[in-house]
Amino acid sequence: MVVMGGVVGVGGVAQASEEPYRDPDVTRGPCAYTKTPDDPAARPVKLPPDPRRTPDRGRVEVLLKTNQGDIPLVLDRAQAPCTVQSFLHLVEKKFYDATTCHRLTAYPTLKVLQCGDPSGTGERGPGYKYKDELPTNLPPAPNDPTGERRIYPRGTLAMANAGPDTNGSQFFLVTADSTLRPNYTVFGKIKPEGLRTLDKVAASGIKPTPDNPAPVDGSPAKPVDIKRAKKDC
Repeated sequence: MVVMGGVVGVGGVAQASEEPYRDPDVTRGPCAYTKTPDDPAARPVKLPPDPRRTPDRGRVEVLLKTNQGDIPLVLDRAQAPCTVQSFLHLVEKKFYDATTCHRLTAYPTLKVLQCGDPSGTGERGPGYKYKDELPTNLPPAPNDPTGERRIYPRGTLAMANAGPDTNGSQFFLVTADSTLRPNYTVFGKIKPEGLRTLDKVAASGIKPTPDNPAPVDGSPAKPVDIKRAKKDC
């Protein structure tokens, strides 16, 4: 084997070397999906498509088929085009299939079911992150002395995060009006059939632990397993 100026030759005959294809670390479109090497994907998945003109009109329906019943969602591209694009990518790549919703909360001001981590720990994601698309039209929370908190209404579909611009795959479903700072991207709603499923889960409460026999934050007592997530045409 002879090496000639970066070209690999066999038996003295020059041949072009074949470099394996590598996904970019950041997509070139407006959403700039960015790999997170320090937080690798819970399941292998490529970065989402990121066209120069991100679709920002219309609604898309997605169905979460769970062991507790169907949870149909309506995604709103106008509210959060990059988020909807990423969520649909993960649905199409079966990232959410056979996963467990790891967290249920029952605080007076926060009632949500959180899903989207295939590891079931709440600590993993898709191996990439992207920017916030924060809501601007949520009503102010009454009796909030800071004036900063807003009401995320029952039926809201929003992204969980670990700080500014760290959206990944985890999302939460609001089971009753909740009070939060508007730091979480809203990208759709839960249809009435899905709310009925969530009401059943919420009514069963949170799984007790030896240290906390009556928790208000933890694993649902009635486990919610997403058997399949699919675009509902």
